Amino acid sequence: MARCQTRRVLRRNHICLLVAAGFLVLSAVPSALAGPRIPRVGTQVSLLQAVNAARASHGLRPLRLDTTLARAAQAHTLDMLRGNYFSHGDFSARMAAFHLRGTLGENLAWGSGAYGRAQAIVNLWLASPGHRANLLRPAFRRIGLGLANGSFQGESAATVVTADFGG
Repeated sequence: MARCQTRRVLRRNHICLLVAAGFLVLSAVPSALAGPRIPRVGTQVSLLQAVNAARASHGLRPLRLDTTLARAAQAHTLDMLRGNYFSHGDFSARMAAFHLRGTLGENLAWGSGAYGRAQAIVNLWLASPGHRANLLRPAFRRIGLGLANGSFQGESAATVVTADFGG
């Protein structure tokens, strides 16, 4: 009887060791293989607040979130992150695919660490004439934000952002 219990204990320990080894192997998988991660909603809210604070400081009305622009922005962000490229691509075709028309614009950004934070992204946009023009264009009333985290352009923990603007 003691032998039978020992086998059960050994078998149970063997199974526990296999499970523990499996977790160790999975935890060793690089984050690049895990794929893009959508950040918490608070990150999107922080970016919207930083965008609207910049607009307010220039006497402009705040932008409101638009779900269709957000879907287009998120799709583009995920595509860039998965494809490891940074480009607007065929912006007009993308907007048409989401049935978006009228006055439209787009800002892109990516960064890691402090450069991936909302205020840093908005500061970079304000420092670039083309991005600044989109950010502060009075005709824009709506915005869609697409954010994702993952391995990008050689950085293991980058934040990639697409901001699509609409009138």
